[in-house]
Amino acid sequence: MGFTSYAEISESLHRTRKFFLLCNYILLGAASSCIFLTLSLRLIPSLCGFFLILLHIITIGGAVFGCSAVSTRSSMGNWYGPHMVFTVLTAILQGSVFVLIFTRTGDFLGKLKSYVREEDGEMILRLAGGLCALIFCLEWVVLTFAFFLKYYAYVEGDGNVVGGSIAMKRSAKVQDEDDIKNWPWPFQV
Repeated sequence: MGFTSYAEISESLHRTRKFFLLCNYILLGAASSCIFLTLSLRLIPSLCGFFLILLHIITIGGAVFGCSAVSTRSSMGNWYGPHMVFTVLTAILQGSVFVLIFTRTGDFLGKLKSYVREEDGEMILRLAGGLCALIFCLEWVVLTFAFFLKYYAYVEGDGNVVGGSIAMKRSAKVQDEDDIKNWPWPFQV
């Protein structure tokens, strides 16, 4: 009749956690690769290169934070807000860097003060830009999976999700009928 059983929710939760961890592991690999590509342009980076590396370090920190929170099976309410902020901010910045790299490659390469030849530097920078595009997309996928994990915690009635009370009971009843009797007549359906 459209209701899902506890076993189906538990199986979906387990699968969602696996995909969440997989996406975060891919984020870790892509961000660390971007750091090495940036360092290959100039070993001691310029100010612009430093901020690019800092962005990837923040991306790695958010992915590690998400992985550790899901792996320990801690309460979803404790880490959901900070993880969402990290994910949204890094996704926006990664998208900006991606657009900047592909639209102004020469200027961006000049700001990095690279030691390599210009053609090789542009190729390395475009590789890093492709990884930034991958990170941008994966950040939004991770955010979607985090939303689903929060939803499953809400459905399962995790006590820490909504102020210490059980979030949702496993019945189809929306609210108590005594509450409806106190409402004005047009709303008593």
